[in-house]
Amino acid sequence: MRIAVLGTGTVGRTLADALRRRGHQVTVGTRDPERADVAAWAAESGLPVLPFESVAEDAAIVVNATAGAASLAVLERVGGQVDGRVLLDVANPLDTSHGFPPSLIPQPGGTSLAEQIQAAHPRSAVVKALNTVNASVMTEPGVLPGLHHLPVCGDDEDAKDVVVGLLAELGWRRDQVLDLGGLVAARGMEAYLLFWVSVLGAVGTPRFNVRIVR
Repeated sequence: MRIAVLGTGTVGRTLADALRRRGHQVTVGTRDPERADVAAWAAESGLPVLPFESVAEDAAIVVNATAGAASLAVLERVGGQVDGRVLLDVANPLDTSHGFPPSLIPQPGGTSLAEQIQAAHPRSAVVKALNTVNASVMTEPGVLPGLHHLPVCGDDEDAKDVVVGLLAELGWRRDQVLDLGGLVAARGMEAYLLFWVSVLGAVGTPRFNVRIVR
């Protein structure tokens, strides 16, 4: 499957490499492919790195792994390439301008970044997932012992099925994936990151997750 990953930060690089290792044709989008660190990583990884404006032309799935504060602007540059595609949104709208702990960047009408992305790109199918765990856990959930859960939400059931299949390739078992329903649930998934940051400070490692007990 052709997958375009937007962003060359830790999350984007980790996901792009993991998806490539699972047999997908992956391209990576960035603002400046010639920037020294990006070019060096591209040469080392062997992954094609392209400007946002051309990265997703042939992609079946687009993964938004950009910083949440920049996501809408980046996707505006990607433009109509996301039309008709599954758009997996991994981003979190965290405001770190005043240091840590961060706050959430307010979204219009008290919505979520994922909902704003869907509104800006109505012909795509936005699914929110993977934003509640660290990059290393995203692609290797088995590093954590026992049962732990990954929430997923989206308005398009077929698109969610595609994403759940992709998650299975990354090692997430079906009993670990918790479908929260429509994209409105992204409000809680994004707000959870404020708690996640506090837990990080308490346990001293980003390699953790939660289990829903009922």
